[in-house]
Amino acid sequence: MALLVRVLRNQTSISQWVPVCSRLIPVSPTQGQGDRALSRTSQWPQMSQSRACGGSEQIPGIDIQLNRKYHTTRKIKIAALRMYTSCVEKTDFEEFFLRCQMPDTFNSWFLITLLHVWMCLVRMKQEGRSGKYMCRIIVHFMWEDVQQRGRVMGVNPYILKKNMILMTNHFYAAILGYDEGILSDDHGLAAALWRTFFNRKCEDPRHLELLVEYVRKQIQYLDSMNGEDLLLTGEVSWRPLVEKNPQSILKPHSPTYNDEGL
Repeated sequence: MALLVRVLRNQTSISQWVPVCSRLIPVSPTQGQGDRALSRTSQWPQMSQSRACGGSEQIPGIDIQLNRKYHTTRKIKIAALRMYTSCVEKTDFEEFFLRCQMPDTFNSWFLITLLHVWMCLVRMKQEGRSGKYMCRIIVHFMWEDVQQRGRVMGVNPYILKKNMILMTNHFYAAILGYDEGILSDDHGLAAALWRTFFNRKCEDPRHLELLVEYVRKQIQYLDSMNGEDLLLTGEVSWRPLVEKNPQSILKPHSPTYNDEGL
């Protein structure tokens, strides 16, 4: 029985029973309240039923009920920061510049970073609401990093603001194009990479072939990683652009982390 309130009325006393965590707790009202509605509980500490029963509460700011194992946004933010950091620190940008004949510029760095961030988003969207929330945080950290790098490079604030608008539009267009490409055959993915990654200026089809192979194997590699480990640690690794041994793509080992997932 979900709710049980038993009230015994007589001339001298009133007994009230209220269910809390599947137990009935007696509440004795003060004298002189015989005919008043039994709604005052000032004698007891105010707390929600979920906390009194040891359950999880909703996290402020997001309209979702996260799994108890990831019940704080702090852990997801830390994991998201680590995952974005993996995109910019574990990627061999020099190899991309060399093999794809890309100039060593800020725009080239952004295009390579965008590709790896997109692959992380594809993977984490498979982890339900917690993963989708983590995707939002990853994108947030990416724009924070882009702005910071622009300031360090001494870009005029007005020009930086205009470039941020252009890059934002480019980002969402790239996400849509890459999503469509990954769901189609290699021709569709190559077309998306040609439009976005190479900015319609790739003259050597071998470069497109290399990128298509890289994206396919990397997506497969990320899919082999445990989702709970990714939500707890955010640690990802990237396959080399050119595999020395194509048979070396094995299921990765689970990362190590403490009981807090940090």
